[in-house]
Amino acid sequence: MKVLLIEDDKDVGGFICAELSAAGHSCVHKHNGEDGLREALCGGHDVLVVDRMLPLMDGLTVIKTLRDGGFASPIIVLSALADVDDRVRGLHSGADDYLTKPFSFVELLARLEVLHRRASTPAPNTITSLTVGDMHMDLLKQEVVRGETKITLQPREYKLLEYLMRHAGQVVTRAMLLEHVWGYHFDPQTNVIDVHVSRLRRKIDRGFDTELLLTVRGAGYSLGAQA
Repeated sequence: MKVLLIEDDKDVGGFICAELSAAGHSCVHKHNGEDGLREALCGGHDVLVVDRMLPLMDGLTVIKTLRDGGFASPIIVLSALADVDDRVRGLHSGADDYLTKPFSFVELLARLEVLHRRASTPAPNTITSLTVGDMHMDLLKQEVVRGETKITLQPREYKLLEYLMRHAGQVVTRAMLLEHVWGYHFDPQTNVIDVHVSRLRRKIDRGFDTELLLTVRGAGYSLGAQA
């Protein structure tokens, strides 16, 4: 487990790093919020331990900045501020756990290991890819390949194709597409769906022997199913 510790107290920080090392883990120690934020953004750390009261940038600002930027690694706050309101503010900032000082290292280690284990274990039934015929969509990389050909899609086209692939073999109505791809709960009476479906069809079907995206007359569209 690779831990980033952001703690301005050198004695506390040195103690935590030494104990983590003795337990077989690695620890990078930064002494102020700005350095800690920069280090976190470099990546490569499994779990962060962040003190609340830090020089240059306080711990909650560090955490919120990371979360606003899409940072997903688990974070535990380590702080002398022990009131319920303080703990709630820490969790609302984006922290996964909150441990107050003085603390037991055994408890800190246990909490770090739980957070790391939870983050490292894929959720059951998590889908990371979709396949229809010879077309494959990697949901993690957001890449689409048909046969040996990589297909470049615009964000809305990708979202449209993903929805169709998740409902492969079914008839998908215009109302379903308006709600789940465009976020409309009403029909704006435009040809936006027809335009995007036409563009998507050209990209995924043109030049291939089998047509995957079909129009079901009077009903909607179907991917990979015969109309």
